[in-house]
Amino acid sequence: MGWPRLLPGVGPRGKTAGALGAGLAGLVFALAGVTVGGAAAGRSVGGDLRTDGVSLVDVAAADQAGVDRARARLAQLRAHAPRTSAPVPVPGATVRTPSADALVQVGLADAHGPAVTVTLDDTPPQRRAGPWPAGLRSPVPDDLVVHQQDVQAVVNALWAGGARAMTIMGTRVTARTAVRCVGNTLRLEGSVYAPPFVISAIGDRGRLTAALDDDPDVTLYREYVAAYGLGYRVETAPDTTFPAATPPAARYATPLPAN
Repeated sequence: MGWPRLLPGVGPRGKTAGALGAGLAGLVFALAGVTVGGAAAGRSVGGDLRTDGVSLVDVAAADQAGVDRARARLAQLRAHAPRTSAPVPVPGATVRTPSADALVQVGLADAHGPAVTVTLDDTPPQRRAGPWPAGLRSPVPDDLVVHQQDVQAVVNALWAGGARAMTIMGTRVTARTAVRCVGNTLRLEGSVYAPPFVISAIGDRGRLTAALDDDPDVTLYREYVAAYGLGYRVETAPDTTFPAATPPAARYATPLPAN
């Protein structure tokens, strides 16, 4: 096996711009019905947001503290928000009931079926001193950790392989899902996770594993697995259930009563 991207003098895995966010799944509500867009299978773009020269523990702690303050403030605002009135019916309007498949695709219903699970992990501490394969440059710290674009590559490959539903760290992926790397941690739905990072998808297992094998970004990550000991494991299951995501609570502003 050659090492075309790992020869001496060649830099670490490329970094892209942007963030892995709402492109993970398509969700469009029209009136009272649901229309499923093609964004669920669209490719996400992301960036490497790792911080150099800063304690990763401090970064994660500060990030989580900010989330906790925001949640407390949101709870306070909700407690003082006026209750909404019942919706006013519109004469002649037709209320469409979303199909069961549409609810699964947008993450608002349980998903069942065969699944593929991918686990990504940093190089273990005992491997970080080498030895390394002959002909390769010595790794820099960025070579030995999982980056946001690595998680992004697996997510994109699984959508391309026909995934019907997906979870990241056990959290159901919806149109509201956004993933960011902060230091060597993963921030998802307001929580912070340390590696290993686990991505699971329900769908045709043959198509999903083939998509992982064929994706160039996942292939590049596997080169680093072979060279520098990063973690990469693919497992399949004949039947898995992904619980539905908690739907967002819709709240509306109402005018203050007249004096």
